[in-house]
Amino acid sequence: MKRDSMKKVNVKKKKAPAEPSLEENNELQLEGKNPIVEALRAGQQVDRILIAEGARQVDEIKQLASENGVKYQFVTRQKLDQIATTKAHQGLIAFLASVTYTDFDSWISSIDISKNPVVLVLAELQDPQNVGSIIRTAESAGVAGVIIAKHRAVGLTATVAKASAGAIAHMPIIRVTNLANTIEDMKKQGFWVVGTDARADKNYYEISYDMPTILVIGSEGKGIGPLLEKKCDYLIKIPMLGKVTSLNASVATGIMTYEIVKQRLSK
Repeated sequence: MKRDSMKKVNVKKKKAPAEPSLEENNELQLEGKNPIVEALRAGQQVDRILIAEGARQVDEIKQLASENGVKYQFVTRQKLDQIATTKAHQGLIAFLASVTYTDFDSWISSIDISKNPVVLVLAELQDPQNVGSIIRTAESAGVAGVIIAKHRAVGLTATVAKASAGAIAHMPIIRVTNLANTIEDMKKQGFWVVGTDARADKNYYEISYDMPTILVIGSEGKGIGPLLEKKCDYLIKIPMLGKVTSLNASVATGIMTYEIVKQRLSK
């Protein structure tokens, strides 16, 4: 294949406080059963766990905490409500110590390019629910890593962790300063770049993914942007047959990543 032959009411409301991320606090707060269970199973450094008095179905959490030497404490549900950044904490909050992103250089050197890995690049996605859902889908589809931008994008937060259903405990999340430069570096190592664009000529199922693949996912409002579009070897779209013109990023990611899974399992 040659790269050159391919296209590319007037009531004032108080503003909610910004959700803390790793830049502001090196301690990541996990809320809800699944993220905490997966963090404990993955051997992550859980500092402590708070459990609401009277909370049900916490035996597994208590057992895993004991096995990992993690302290847990019973507190009032009102106390948890004050601490929580999400409403669905299920009476469980854990704090991870020394949480960091995966280093790009060590991660890329560990990848076996001959196995045609799939990597997701998220172009300035700012909805934590979307990002968490994408990480969950990526982990279930065997994606090798998720790359996000350091600026103008959501980082790892409690909402992201909750929406990922614990997948962040198993998925390398790589944060870089410049997505375009990172993609260019990976192309030199043998990756092919597939970008999403509603104006593309090809549908997502009309190309073969038998290659090391970077799938670039854009935001619903801005798409992937012209700079990243220029880095793409393929531009693809999801056919829209109704009156709406786009899907949210997490749904689109699920459709495309599982097209890759389907193609590879059928061979």
